[in-house]
Amino acid sequence: MTEVNNSNVTLGDVSRRELRDLVRTQLRMLLEAGDLQGAKAILVPVQPADIAEAIEGLPETMHALAFRLLSKDEAIEVYEYLDYSVQERLIAELKSQEVRDIVDQMSSDDRARLFDELPAKVVNHLLEQLSPTERQATALMLGYEADTAGRIMTLEFIALKDNMTVAQALERIRCLANASEMIYYLYVTDQARRLTGIVSLRELVTSQPEQTIGEVMTRDVIFVNTDTHQEEVAKLIQRYDFLAVPVVDRQQLLVGIVTVDDVIDILQEETTKDIYALGGGVQSSGDNYFQMNLLEVARKRVLWLFVLLITNTVTGTIIKSQEDILTQVVTLTAFIPLLTGTGGNVGAQSSTVVIRGMNTEEIRSLGPLQVIGREAIAGALLGGMLGTIATIWAYFLQGRLEVAIAVGVSLIAISVLASVSGSALPFLFRFLRLDPALMSAPFITTAVDVLGVLIYFNLARVILRL
Repeated sequence: MTEVNNSNVTLGDVSRRELRDLVRTQLRMLLEAGDLQGAKAILVPVQPADIAEAIEGLPETMHALAFRLLSKDEAIEVYEYLDYSVQERLIAELKSQEVRDIVDQMSSDDRARLFDELPAKVVNHLLEQLSPTERQATALMLGYEADTAGRIMTLEFIALKDNMTVAQALERIRCLANASEMIYYLYVTDQARRLTGIVSLRELVTSQPEQTIGEVMTRDVIFVNTDTHQEEVAKLIQRYDFLAVPVVDRQQLLVGIVTVDDVIDILQEETTKDIYALGGGVQSSGDNYFQMNLLEVARKRVLWLFVLLITNTVTGTIIKSQEDILTQVVTLTAFIPLLTGTGGNVGAQSSTVVIRGMNTEEIRSLGPLQVIGREAIAGALLGGMLGTIATIWAYFLQGRLEVAIAVGVSLIAISVLASVSGSALPFLFRFLRLDPALMSAPFITTAVDVLGVLIYFNLARVILRL
């Protein structure tokens, strides 16, 4: 993505958020009044990312009108920040020449992401309108699998040769800086374009002009392959505090770089997917949940809700099978929601911390058994504290010590069960090559509801001697 200009743009003493809201409101008022010159004027001092947000906040009928107020260079930069649904709508509304100018000048990684979201027919049409160089670059990136380094890399970088002098390298940077997305890292390749080293801009400007690149470059280069998953690329850049990481193909040829601004987008995308997955898979990759059709929303959310519906049916069947004990001690029924609800919450806490530890690799030094054992002890401690409170509360409400003890002991057992389930299931699903975030929540609820009710009634039978 194009680098952002960091100049401070303010209007009086308002905050950035207030400024964006003010621009969006004024832009809409001026467009509704037909004052195109006034609308154009208020956008002049505004950052491209903020202009994109202001356009997205307008009614759909005004998107193309507001976008046409921008100069060609500004339009290209603003377009890269727009949501994919708005980008697609503009393609349909703008003239063919306008579309061609914008898409042809987009950075290669942003163009590939846009094409991923567009219908195949539209992509083929746009590819035909690109310049031969950009068409070849885009076709190359689209040839790699989705969510890999090859798909998200940018092809705009500066390569040097090890026999160049520092002075020659600096002159090359001056010539290519405007066409390159990243000039802070320079990559050294041999005659076959194989990656052999890396040198930073700082190292160049602090070296003697007559020194060769081979003398100042670092030969131990950290790189990724074109088929490396984008989340692994993001973790690598995050771990080493890189601004960019080089991408090589199977022949070790340097084909592109992934920059830190792309990584921010990746981390946000992956985190969003994990959060939505924990909620039952309510969003697919690339979707904006709050702009989805409500029927599509219902379709995505109904699957795991259906699983939980079946689970509750099983739980109800178990409760029905315990009619004999419930007939004798009706007060046992009152505590079923407390026990299953608490168990579900304990299990959700355990699964959340384990899944998070998997994603951040914080638990890589611990084995699955150590993690599960740790969570089991935590569950026992939690169960002991909650069970004591529940016992006192149950006795206060019902006045029967045996029932209160059954509730408290059951809560301890259910808390341990929930902690073990919440920590063990993510490891099991990862071993089975399933998404732990998507699969854990409904299965934990299932295990706690079914087994928790069974534990409760069986302990009650023992304690009450029924």
